[in-house]
Parts: sequence; C-alpha cells; structure tokens
Amino acid sequence: MRALLTSPALLRRTALASVAANVGIVLTGGVVRLTDSGMGCPDWPRCDAGSVVATPRLGIHGVIESGNRTLISIVGGLAVAGVVLALLRRPRRRDQLTWAGLVVAGIAGQAVLGGAIVHSTLDPWIVAAHFLLSMALIAAAYHFWRTTREAGEPTPVSRPVRALSWLVTGVAAAVLAAGTVVTGSGPHAGDAHARRTGLDPATVAQLHADLVMLLVGLSVALFLFAPPALRRAAGVLVAVELAQGLIGVVQYLTRLPVLLVGLHMAGACAVWLATLTVLAGARVTRARSVPARPASDPRPDRAADRPLRKARKYLPVPRPAPSPPRPARRRPAAGR
Repeated sequence: MRALLTSPALLRRTALASVAANVGIVLTGGVVRLTDSGMGCPDWPRCDAGSVVATPRLGIHGVIESGNRTLISIVGGLAVAGVVLALLRRPRRRDQLTWAGLVVAGIAGQAVLGGAIVHSTLDPWIVAAHFLLSMALIAAAYHFWRTTREAGEPTPVSRPVRALSWLVTGVAAAVLAAGTVVTGSGPHAGDAHARRTGLDPATVAQLHADLVMLLVGLSVALFLFAPPALRRAAGVLVAVELAQGLIGVVQYLTRLPVLLVGLHMAGACAVWLATLTVLAGARVTRARSVPARPASDPRPDRAADRPLRKARKYLPVPRPAPSPPRPARRRPAAGR
C-alpha cells in the first residue's frame, strides 16, 4: 500500500486531475452565470436556510448552482490528496509541497469569495475576482503537475526570449482581467437582478480587443524568435489565441449568444494553459559558454583550470618529508 501511495505515477496523475478539475469548475461556473442561476442558492454555505442541497422550491436554478458547489468538494479533495502524496514522497521536494499547498490555499480563498458573492447578490467586481483567482489556481495546479513530470533535456533559452515569454504571460493575465470587466458590464451577470459595473460595454470591449491584438502580436514574435524546442509551444499558443479571437468577434457581432459565450470561457482557459506551457518551457536559461583557446596558444587556459584551482584551496597542504639524519663526523684521535 505504501509503495502505491509513494508512486511517482500516482502523484503525477493526481496533479493532472487537479488541473482538469480546476478548469472544469470554471466551466460549470460559466454555466451558472449563463443560465441566470447565480442566486439559485440564496444562502451560503447552505443552499437555503434549511438544506445544504437544492430543494424542489428552488427549481432548476437551484439544481445548477447546488451542483456547481458540489464540485468544489471534488476540487478540494484532489488538492488535499496532492499535498498528502507530496508529503509521502521520498525524498520530499519543496517545490511540490509549495505548489500543492498554494492550490489548497487558493481553494479556501475561493470558498470565502463564493460566500461574499452570494451575500452581495453577485457583485460584479467580486465575481471578477472569483474568476481571476480561478485562473491563479489553474496556474498553481499546472506548475504542481509540471514538478511531477520526469525532467527531460534542458532547453537553452536566451535571456531576451525568456523576458518576452514573461511579457506574454503578463499581457495574457491583463486580457483575462479585462474580459471579466466586459462580462460584468454585459447582459450575462448571473441573475436578472444582479447589478452591473456601470461601465460602457462597447468601451471596455474595445479595450479588451486591443489587449488581445497586443497579445497575439507578442506571441507571434515569440514564435519567430523562440528556439526550436520552444517554438512548438509558441505555435500552439498563437493558434489557440486566433481561435479564441474568432469566437470573440463572432459573439460580439451576434449579440452574445449563450453558447458562444460559454465557448469563449473555455477558450480563455485554453489560452491560459497554453501561455503557462510557454512560460514553463522558457524558464531554463542558456548556460554561459567559455570560448575555447586554439591549440597553438601557449598560454594556460585559466578558465578551464579555475575549478581545479578552487578545489586546491580546500585540500590539506602536504608537509615536507623529514630529511634523513646526517652521519656523525669522526674526530681524529689525539696524538695523530
């Protein structure tokens, strides 16, 4: 039994299931919002004053919201299982424990924000924070899963490409944040009586589109200048962004149909995961190389000899061997 619990394969699969569960609860949260079921359960943590689950009085909206809350137990269970398996691993790895712990902490934060959303009757800014925390949770779960994979050959990545990958990640996060403002300003607020942000939907949608165009441009530049090992991930990112942009344009021109808005939410998760893949692949920097000296150069290669000279500092200094005693000189006898 212990061999099974300490198996690297079990830890890896649990981490991957945690990523999938966190993406899944974002999608079910979108279903809650798009079906106006945000207040299907009017209380927290109970569904209503007398029951944890939805009652027939709450109708289909209560069933949808109660089902979404039930999935939190699955997400939390996988997160706790990840921490336990990381603790059982020998030798333990600090990075795995850190990322697994962040996933658990993030889920606890989601529970707090979920209660605040219900008691504020779907305040759009709290709902936006709820979604962005979900994106942070996906990032933590994804990096936890990356630590469980077998390490391959390190990818040499130059410093400018690494900086560009961080810039792409930052702009992608800004695109997600702007998208939450667009949603909070539009018609799909989760309930017919929920208030909106009060911002002009067309203005915030244009800002969101401008950030998307910036993101696509930076991603194309990353694809062009990335090394071959990173170019595939960058190409996938560009393809996902273009598909997501197409869905966004069509949904805007067709006045935000529910199905396209749901696909757009799923596309946001796909863009974020593709961005995290690029960032993870660009975190290994190129080792600084020392130019080789020509064989005809008589000077010693001090760079190549530096490790040996450094090691000599810690070696004991050998003491010289004692010299053999000199033979005693005989004195001449007296009278000679």
